[in-house]
Amino acid sequence: MAAFMATAQIDAPQQLQETARSFMRQQDYTNAILILNKALQQAPNDLELNKDLFIAYYQKNDLPKAQNVLKPLVERNDADAAVYQMAGMFYKATNDLKEGERIYKKGIKSFPKSGALYNDYGELLWARQDFNAIKQWEKGIETDPGFSSNYYNAAKYYYYTTDKVWSLIYGEVFVNMESFTRRTTEMKGLLLESYKKLFTDADMLKGQDVKNGFVSSYLAVMNKQTAVAGNGITPESLTMIRTRFVLDWFEQETGRYPFRLFEYQRQLLKEGTFNAYNQWLFGSIQNLAGYQNWMTTHAAEQSLFTSTIKNRLYKQPAGQYYQTMVAGK
Repeated sequence: MAAFMATAQIDAPQQLQETARSFMRQQDYTNAILILNKALQQAPNDLELNKDLFIAYYQKNDLPKAQNVLKPLVERNDADAAVYQMAGMFYKATNDLKEGERIYKKGIKSFPKSGALYNDYGELLWARQDFNAIKQWEKGIETDPGFSSNYYNAAKYYYYTTDKVWSLIYGEVFVNMESFTRRTTEMKGLLLESYKKLFTDADMLKGQDVKNGFVSSYLAVMNKQTAVAGNGITPESLTMIRTRFVLDWFEQETGRYPFRLFEYQRQLLKEGTFNAYNQWLFGSIQNLAGYQNWMTTHAAEQSLFTSTIKNRLYKQPAGQYYQTMVAGK
């Protein structure tokens, strides 16, 4: 009896699923598929098992079988947001953008606060050069402010437009949410170039959405720092510009536009690590050797900032959404 119970436990669908996932981590998708099919004989309607089977077929590049698993999944009443993500990913990969769009719309209707679905739908639209992609990324930021990829895509979008504000805002929010990835390095470079773009024109407000109160206030405070920018945009000048911005913002705009990013900057100023933060953002991109030397000569400040960024979770709260023009509000 004990041997029978042990065997039954080992062969339970959940245990088989863990074994299959172990094979998938090793990129042995054939064995994963074998184990998952065995588990599905016992629990054919298990959503997670079916999702894993789709992923295994997809990663193995057996697209016809992946689609056979996928089709009934998106029709299930218990399909979660991840199912629609997988479906959208599949149809994007197979270049069936029309079906992908249908799937994303259906998924968003069921999960209207899924930042991941808005992000992926935006990427699908962007793949066919549909600029309505930004509306999806903006909606993702508004409804699910804790999901980082919408900030990443929106910041890149705005950088290549005439807009001077939102690439800076969204780019810096992104690097605080996602601080140690390849995309972080890319976004730091975009931030540095965005500050150069901001101070290039003599009239900073020209062509900007000044009817938006947040944008108008942001530019008005930044415009006061043009003299500092006159000697070039460097990590040192940006530290001065951004320090003055934070002090002026909280003197002039307290309570009107609460915004976590600015509160975080003020917090770093009070803790004495704002200089290290700006060096991390800009010095590491503009002059790596210079940044490494700065870290050596400011070891205590650097150590305190490193501890802060590794141990403090940056979270953008709901209700601090101020982009109104693109979102069509």
